This record gives sequence, C-alpha cells and structure tokens, in this order.
Amino acid sequence: MPNHNHVCLITKLFVQLSSEGSAHDEIDFEFLGNSSGYPYTLHTNVFSQGKGNREQQFFLWFDPTADFHTYSILWNPQRIIFFVDNTPIREFKNAESRGVPFLKNQPMRIYSSLWNADEWATQGGRVKTDWTLSPFTASYRNFSANACIWSSGASSCSSSSSSSTSGTRAWFRQGLDAKSRVKLRWVQKNYMIYNYCTDTMRFPEGIAPECGMN
Repeated sequence: MPNHNHVCLITKLFVQLSSEGSAHDEIDFEFLGNSSGYPYTLHTNVFSQGKGNREQQFFLWFDPTADFHTYSILWNPQRIIFFVDNTPIREFKNAESRGVPFLKNQPMRIYSSLWNADEWATQGGRVKTDWTLSPFTASYRNFSANACIWSSGASSCSSSSSSSTSGTRAWFRQGLDAKSRVKLRWVQKNYMIYNYCTDTMRFPEGIAPECGMN
C-alpha cells in the first residue's frame, strides 16, 4: 500500500477471505483508519461458523504507506498464520479438540475494499471519516494465490486425493519452524496492541477455549 495523500484518513481498508451465509467462515486482514501523526493499526480477525470476536491488533515496525509490503495468509487444516513481509504476526490453530469449529469445510472467496466503519474503527469511533478528502484510494501489486479449487462439495487439495502432489501434501503440514516462532514472539511482545485472549473485561465469562493453544 504505497503512500497516497488520502490513505491515512480512510476508515478501513480490508482484504478478507470469506464464505457466505450467517454461519460463514472468514479471515480478515485490515488497516484501520487513523489521524495524521498516529500509528496505523493492523487489525486481524477470524470467524468460524459465523462467530468472530477473535481480534488481534498490531502496530507495525515501518510506515505501511511509504512503500509496498507483502501481507500473506497461510491457511491449511491445522492452522491460519498471518504474515507481514514473511514475518509471522499471528497464528490461529485448529482447536476442534476443544469444541471450536475450524475453517475447513466451506469454500471462501477473496474480497478487497475500502469500507466505512467509522462507528468503531478509528480510535474506537472517536474519529469519523472526513469525506471532503475523498476519493480514497489504495493500490496493490504482485498479487498471487496458491489455493485449492472447490468443486461439487470437494476440495482439490484433499490429502487423500490420488492427484494430490507433494507440494499439496507439504501445504497440509506447513507451519512455523523454530526461527519463525522466535519472530512471532518478537512481534507479539513488541507490536501487539490488542489481544482478545487477554481481554477479561470484554469476556468476563472467560477467554475463548482456543486461547490456551495460541
């Protein structure tokens, strides 16, 4: 996302993977709007079977409007990992053993948009969108997707498929090595500004069951 004069004042720029319906699955990678001079907030969320409230937010170690950067999602049956410039910032593990539905049974499409969410996004809704600065713009380059094709209720990445390639089988197993886990801890220690897993005021009934795994 290179620097455009208006980008810093949009309310929300998001890229998401999402299925359809009220019980949809969704993976969100979003930039929240900000006021000039304040850091940009990178907002992430995961929905499974229509249930979200799994937000983690980060400041970045660079100005995201100064140049293009790479924002990636690895999603396989074991985990979802969010990356910035190949540095992992968040891992959401499959917690079906704890009764948490995981995102593996619904096909999803990729969406990207600028969205007005000024009732909550910018400083908790205190800063509203300044529409006099529109039109708002964002730019992408070198987009790529290595994804399964969903057809007739089945995925082309099925691990039991006879056509499954060695690359696909590696994708099913792919996770973080020891070096990447060090980077993940570094980001979460120094740049995470909100974690639903520690927000006991918001969730007085107790944190989500997957938090003990993450």
